[in-house]
Amino acid sequence: MNVPLFPLNSVILPQGRVPLQLFEPRYIDMLTRCLKEDRGFVVVLLQDGPETARNAAFYDIGTYVRIIDFQQLDNGLLGITVEGEVKVTVVRSWQQDDGLNVGDVECLIAEAECDVPECYQELPSVLRALFRHPAIKDLDMDVNYDDARHVGWRLTELLPLDKQEKQRLAELQDPLERLDRLQELLEVLEGES
Repeated sequence: MNVPLFPLNSVILPQGRVPLQLFEPRYIDMLTRCLKEDRGFVVVLLQDGPETARNAAFYDIGTYVRIIDFQQLDNGLLGITVEGEVKVTVVRSWQQDDGLNVGDVECLIAEAECDVPECYQELPSVLRALFRHPAIKDLDMDVNYDDARHVGWRLTELLPLDKQEKQRLAELQDPLERLDRLQELLEVLEGES
């Protein structure tokens, strides 16, 4: 499928939500087309540089998202909230004359649903604590704290990890491998505080 690509400095995964502020004409046009055609776009993580860069280098594994809400913000910008649907790989990408990145993408195989094993029971507790933060609570996300995929996806999005690490976690297709890595990273974070 051929879709617009939206390079960001953050990761979103299936069933995750993120608020965005749009001000560049290329993205406002993209939003208008997506709403008119009832389709989404793909959020890809920037490898480096600012989100407003014209020639952005980005990773080729991202998430197809749909717009679930939009409103005019107090600062005059257009605010949207998107929700992740499925992880994709960008097979080919190019830039249109208006600067919008577009690409051909293929959906990745859905991760297998599985319960959070006993050895990772600290992870859902950490996630519950993060979900008490007002900014996260406002996103009104449904989370299944027993599903290893949901716990791993939300922790990948929300923990203060460097973006290369977030990308590595996002690219994993095994939810238990992701939980194992998150457990290691959490121990490092706890050791630093």
